[in-house]
Amino acid sequence: MGYRSLAECINDLERHGHLVRIKQEVDPYLEMAAIHMRVYDAQGPALLFERVKGSPFPAVSNLFGTLDRSRFMFRDTLDKIKVLVDVKSNPMAALKHPLRYGHVAATALSALPWKKKSGAPILHGTTHISRLPQVVNWPMDGGPFITMPQVYTEDVSKPGVMQANLGMYRIQMAGNDYQPDTEVGLHYQLHRGIGVHQTKANALGQPLKVSIFVGGPPAHALAAVMPLPEGLSELTFAGALGNRRFRYFYDDEGFCISADADFVITGTVYPGENKPEGPFGDHLGYYSLVHPFPLMRVHKVYHRRNPIWSFTVVGRPPQEDTSFGALIHEITGAAIPQEINGLHAVHAVDAAGVHPLLFAIGSERYTPYLQVDRPQEILTIANQILGKNQLSLAKYLFISAYQDNPRLDIHDVEAFLTHILERIDFTRDLHFHTQTTIDTLDYTGDGLNAGSKVVFAAAGSKKRALATELRDGFPLPRPFQHGKLALPGVLAVEAPGFTDYARETEAIGTWCREVQGMDMTGIQLIVLCDDAGFTAANIHNFVWVTFTRSNPSHDIHGIDSFTLHKHWGCRGPLLIDARKKPHHAPELVKDPDVEKRVDTLGTTGGPLYGII
Repeated sequence: MGYRSLAECINDLERHGHLVRIKQEVDPYLEMAAIHMRVYDAQGPALLFERVKGSPFPAVSNLFGTLDRSRFMFRDTLDKIKVLVDVKSNPMAALKHPLRYGHVAATALSALPWKKKSGAPILHGTTHISRLPQVVNWPMDGGPFITMPQVYTEDVSKPGVMQANLGMYRIQMAGNDYQPDTEVGLHYQLHRGIGVHQTKANALGQPLKVSIFVGGPPAHALAAVMPLPEGLSELTFAGALGNRRFRYFYDDEGFCISADADFVITGTVYPGENKPEGPFGDHLGYYSLVHPFPLMRVHKVYHRRNPIWSFTVVGRPPQEDTSFGALIHEITGAAIPQEINGLHAVHAVDAAGVHPLLFAIGSERYTPYLQVDRPQEILTIANQILGKNQLSLAKYLFISAYQDNPRLDIHDVEAFLTHILERIDFTRDLHFHTQTTIDTLDYTGDGLNAGSKVVFAAAGSKKRALATELRDGFPLPRPFQHGKLALPGVLAVEAPGFTDYARETEAIGTWCREVQGMDMTGIQLIVLCDDAGFTAANIHNFVWVTFTRSNPSHDIHGIDSFTLHKHWGCRGPLLIDARKKPHHAPELVKDPDVEKRVDTLGTTGGPLYGII
């Protein structure tokens, strides 16, 4: 199915029962986002908001809200695009099986970007930033954001679309110190494609031309978030996935314009020009706070006839980007394991906010004739994982040996953690990286982008049975008394509010000494938290609290701990302090009044009756 526009996609979804229209006026301040989240939680349809308060343009969201709907939109091309990605990741496959992969070259060639000379729909009209739907997702957000942008930049030293970058980086449209209609804020890290382009432009003292595409065929949005193999351009991928070549041209100011987009915002980023951006409710489930980020000076805002604004809502997983991730995993398959020798599988755990927690399975083939019952090769693999693209943002990496259980599923969070805790030796198998970088959105470290990482490596035979219930009289001396078993061998313990590291480290040390020698058979991990009931209620709560509220170097403790030749370990259970800390960013909380308004849409006669 080759959609020529976002409108064609919407009509197709509606015909097949995948979209509903909301005809009454809806406020873009919190209300549209609240509706979206409620429908997403119900695994409901895509949403077309026909009347957006303060804007003449309708808006659509939740297009990728379910994996089934995503597959439906790309039902004619998904299989061939998987093959294309596979060949780019593993070129030897095409040489070994030429008949199986013979059509791949034709697919790639037929998807090459197409430079248009005239008649582009996007040139129908122009507008202003303030006329666009000013969608605000969370109460403390610094202003409205573009949350489904396709941000296009070119390499100043290698201009042209084949060397360009198309990425999805959030855009702040207004608020803070931005001059209305003439300035917007760009949020991205310098190691990303656009950051590399900006660094090169800065070195030459040149402004960077930026084009922001919104809408267009859904393949364009997916291309902007895909971690593509080297040498496969986002525009070519978009053409292959959408079964329609990416059409573009350059306007009279030299900006690249997507001919099929619904909106295109052009502008320039000048060297050294930054302004405060944020806060923004982000995918870890907390706000990313105000920091200086590049300023873009707006030139023009183009739109097609009857354009439709596309947006999504970001927040604590699962959200629509969870479905994005599932589709990306389905398309890329074994691409990353093919790039790291010995790696069988890797999974960024969505419920933990993606970047804080990785699971991996690797081969353990070192000195097999010695039957060594300890991690070896998987430690080498772990180091490669932590140096690989977005995987390098991980804070906690749990890695197991493939040979110990070839059927182990990295997507089964409880089973994977149980497998690790049954085998790990905390005197030996914890490996810290301190004073290093972490995700910009993670505020558990001791500065922006600054924090630590830890690898939990487990290989060999099962060493212990994990407790599945707490026995009577289990020792929990004051002040940490109320505990609940979160999963086998893992105890969530409610603790008084965190004050400061000096005081709390001393208190935890005292507690660990008091319980040393007490019978804690079956307990391998203790998580200090603010609310044991919430933390232990389900696996999603457990991994979210544990891994988004802790910094390994500061918050990991152990019973009967020691340091030997600069290696830290413990002979008893490990303890992670996952309480909220004063320096943490605030978590995302919905507005109750807005939620009540959304409730009315689900009543009899409402547009969401039977959906929410």
